[in-house]
Amino acid sequence: MNISVISFTKNGNALAKKLKEKLMRDETAVVDLYQDVTLGSWVGEQFAAGRPIVFIGACGIAVRAIAPHLKSKLSDPPVLVMDEKGQFVIPLVSGHVGGANALAAQIAACMDAVPVITTATDLNGCFAVDLFAKENQLRILKKEGIAAVSGKLLSGESVTVSVEGMQPDGTRADTPGTEELKMPKGLILNDYPPSKEVDIVISGDEAELKKAVCPLRPKKYALGLGCRKGKSAADLEEFCRTVLEREKLSFEDVFVLASIDEKKEEEGICRLVETQRIPYCTFSAEELKAVKGDFHGSAFVEEQMGVDNVCERAAVLACGEDGRLILEKQAKDGMTLAVARRQWSARNLNWEI
Repeated sequence: MNISVISFTKNGNALAKKLKEKLMRDETAVVDLYQDVTLGSWVGEQFAAGRPIVFIGACGIAVRAIAPHLKSKLSDPPVLVMDEKGQFVIPLVSGHVGGANALAAQIAACMDAVPVITTATDLNGCFAVDLFAKENQLRILKKEGIAAVSGKLLSGESVTVSVEGMQPDGTRADTPGTEELKMPKGLILNDYPPSKEVDIVISGDEAELKKAVCPLRPKKYALGLGCRKGKSAADLEEFCRTVLEREKLSFEDVFVLASIDEKKEEEGICRLVETQRIPYCTFSAEELKAVKGDFHGSAFVEEQMGVDNVCERAAVLACGEDGRLILEKQAKDGMTLAVARRQWSARNLNWEI
């Protein structure tokens, strides 16, 4: 995770340096510090890059700076505020989907501060459908459905749920006789397909999703990506988006982007997945070689990478045992892309969020 921290005073600058030191002890965090910048344009750059922002200073400064750039709780980067004495950490936007609440807890833990969480579902210990969707790689098709579901739970009402492949008693339709599933408080399982409108439907069937107040569609697609060293994030994004749109897909349908270990730190790819909020995984040449199937091999790629094909093999491998290549290697200007689809099952859902 790449985090941008901005401060405005001497005390704030000192705290920012301390925060960077603490966070970068975790190898998953890269922290950049900023001070003397043109605030409006700087915030715009961070939003465009999808980077988490930590303001060290007054909440009012942060609110005014980010206001022109806010679009949606499903796409805005997480924004937090920390006072210059380091006493409190406040998530302002994107608490669940963007991860601001989790980042606030992480910062508070390493800085001995108090996380100020204001999200109602968190405070009341309620099921949070947006967090559930994020953790289970489900696409939220109606943003307004989040508030509707949360409102019912916070009012003490039950929320009805219909899940493709799951029976009303909580057992999975594909594994009869399994132990009954314990649902989160306030959620009641209904038949699938639903006979009438329900609050939440989890399915890949568009007709059934239309019966939901808050429809959730599983993200089933993996992108396998290869590229020449130094390709920009902009070029990679345009290439991927063009291919996806041609297949009537979008980045929001993708649950992972995969490549070879040699590309683990490739700047363009790392920036792309950060902006699009897509998990990124890489595999060794040996792991890719072991993938079974007919792939478009290249002697040049094998000489350079140790395996004859990266994008197709990586896409299939990222999908697990049931992965199936649905789009063979596409190539353009030193970039290669393939798309694979995984077999989604209700048994993969984690309700303990």
